[in-house]
Amino acid sequence: MSARPENQNPSLRGAEGELVSIRIAVEPKLLEKLLDVLARLSFPINPQLYHNAATVSAGLDGGRRTEPATIVEFPAWAGQVAEVGGALTSAGFDAACSSIQSMLEDILSPSGGAPAPPGARHKAIAHPLRAIA
Repeated sequence: MSARPENQNPSLRGAEGELVSIRIAVEPKLLEKLLDVLARLSFPINPQLYHNAATVSAGLDGGRRTEPATIVEFPAWAGQVAEVGGALTSAGFDAACSSIQSMLEDILSPSGGAPAPPGARHKAIAHPLRAIA
């Protein structure tokens, strides 16, 4: 018997696929609009809100720029991700404002932050009180 699972790529799976963590970073003034959009999804969410967060951008000169953001984070099944993306796009949000990560990867991530999705103007999303390298 081994304490290590035989599957070297463990995940949390259900009928709708893998359990993922969806993280959406918006300007603080857009939080109410975002929550309204999420409330209209066909499945319930229980979001965690981070009000003192930031997006970190790399300038052309190599310098870092940090902009205030509010982060809304919630679990969903992989089969529900397209609905979230469609709802965000339909409401006028930039698709690059969200990132999706395997729930296990998210739980095991030491920083609690997330890299920016492809096409985003920022390079990382930082949680409050946590450092991004």
